[in-house]
Amino acid sequence: MSRPAGQALTFVIFGATGDLAVQKLWPALFRLSAGGHLPPDCRFLGVSRTPHGDEGFRLQVRRLLAQERARAGEDFDRWCDQCVFYHALSANGGDGYNHLAQRIAELEGEGSSSSNRLFYLAVPPRSFPAIIEGLGRAGLHQSGGWTRLVVEKPFGEDLDSARALNALTHRYFDESQVFRIDHYLGKETVQNLLVFRFGNAIFESLWNRSHIESVQITVAETVGVGSRAGYYDGVGALRDMVQNHLSQILSLVAMEPPVHFEAEDVRNEKVKVVHSLAPIRPEDVVLGQYGRGRVGGEEVPAYREEGGVPRDSRTATFAALKVYVANWRWHGVPFYLRTGKRMAQRQSQIVVLFRQPPVTLFESANRNPLRSNALVITLQPDEGFDLHFHVKVPGTPLRLEDEQLAFRYAEAFPGRMPDAYETLLLEVLRGDQSLFVRADWIETSWKLYTPLLRSSLPVHEYAAGGWGPPEAERLLPAGDSWWNAGPVRHELGAGTPDLR
Repeated sequence: MSRPAGQALTFVIFGATGDLAVQKLWPALFRLSAGGHLPPDCRFLGVSRTPHGDEGFRLQVRRLLAQERARAGEDFDRWCDQCVFYHALSANGGDGYNHLAQRIAELEGEGSSSSNRLFYLAVPPRSFPAIIEGLGRAGLHQSGGWTRLVVEKPFGEDLDSARALNALTHRYFDESQVFRIDHYLGKETVQNLLVFRFGNAIFESLWNRSHIESVQITVAETVGVGSRAGYYDGVGALRDMVQNHLSQILSLVAMEPPVHFEAEDVRNEKVKVVHSLAPIRPEDVVLGQYGRGRVGGEEVPAYREEGGVPRDSRTATFAALKVYVANWRWHGVPFYLRTGKRMAQRQSQIVVLFRQPPVTLFESANRNPLRSNALVITLQPDEGFDLHFHVKVPGTPLRLEDEQLAFRYAEAFPGRMPDAYETLLLEVLRGDQSLFVRADWIETSWKLYTPLLRSSLPVHEYAAGGWGPPEAERLLPAGDSWWNAGPVRHELGAGTPDLR
C-alpha cells in the first residue's frame, strides 16, 4: 500500500464510539497511520452526542482499543494524543452542525482553506438523512481541497427510500464525492476476481453458459444477532446481506469485461448485471429464522429469545434465492444466493460448477455419477482458490478421485493481509470509486428486491448450528446440494460425498 497524494486531511467519524468505529475504523486508521500510508498532517475527529472532551474521548479510545494499544505501546498513545479529537454534536439541528464546522476550522487552523475533508457515517441508516442534511446546510459539503462522504450499508430500506436518500445526498454532494461502502469488496479475493477472470484467458474462455452449469454464492455466519437486535429486527437477511453483499459479488462474477480498468467502466458493467437480472419469483426464495441449537459446541438461544427481539418476530435471519442473469452470456444458468446467521461454520465463498462432459466415458467404472468440476473461491476465513477435477487412482479396477489445485493468499504472500477497511479507506483517500456502489446500482438492486420485501413469504425455522431450513434444498435440481464444506477428497467409486 502506498500513501495517497495530497495535503492535510480532516477525517470526521460520526458514531465514533459505536461497534463499527471501535471494531473496524479506529484500528484501521491507526494501522494506516503507523504504516505511513496517510498524509502526515492528518487529524481524526470523533463525533457523537455523548458529552466528552478530547482527553475523555482519548481515554475511551485507549480502553476500547486495548489490544491494539498493547501491541503498539507508546506509538498508540502518541497517535491518540497528537491526532485524535472529539466533538459532541448537540441536538439543535443546524446550530449543531454550524458548531461542528467551527470546530473543524479550528483544528485545521491556517490550513483550513486548502485542507481535504472526509466524513464517515458509521451510524445506523436511520441517521443518514439528518447528518447529510446537517452537513449540507452548514456548508460542510465543500472545502478548499476535496470533500468526500462515506456511507455504510444498507443505503435505503426499499426502492422508494433509496431514491429519496440518493436525491437528498445529491442535493449537496456530487456522485463523485460519495462512497457507498461494502466491506466485502475490500477483501483481496473479491478484488482478485477481476484479475482472475480477465487476466487469465484459460478461465475467461470458459466463463459462460456453454461451460458453466450453475454458480453458488454463500455468506454464512456462526454469530447470532448479538447486540444488534434493535437494528436487525427491522432489516432482516434480505436487506442486510442479499441486496448489497451478495448482489455485489454476483455483479463481479457475472459482469462483462470493462473497456478500461477504471472506476466508471467497471461500475458501468456491474450496473448492467443487475439490470439484466430477471424478476425473482416467490417460489425461488426461501427464508428462515434460527431456533435453538448448538454452535461451536455451545448451546445458543433461538432468535426470538435474543435480547431486544420481539417474541413474535417473523424477521428472516436466513435467505436463499435462485436468480437468473437474462443476457447472452448467462442465459439459463442459475445463480444461487444464500446467507444466514447461526450457521454451522463461518464461510464466504463462490462455487462455480462446470458442466459435465457431453459423453461420460467413465460412468460404468463407478457406482455413482461423477460430480461436476468446480472452482471454489473462498473469501473467508482462508482466502484463496481451489480447482476440483478428476484423476485416476493408481491400480485396478478403474476408480476416479476428486483432486484439487489450491492457492492460498497466506501461503503465497506471507505476512498480515490488509484488512478490508484498510484497503477501502485508502481507495477513498485516492478518490478511486471502483470498489464502491453507484447510485444507479443501488436503485436498480432495490427495484429487484423490493417486491420480495413486500410479499408475505413464509419464514421457516432452522436449528442453530446447521445450514438453514431444509426447504432451501428444493431450490437446487434433484440430486444436487449446496457446497457447504471446504475442500473434499473422495473416491467416486466408493460413494457420493455428502457436502452438507
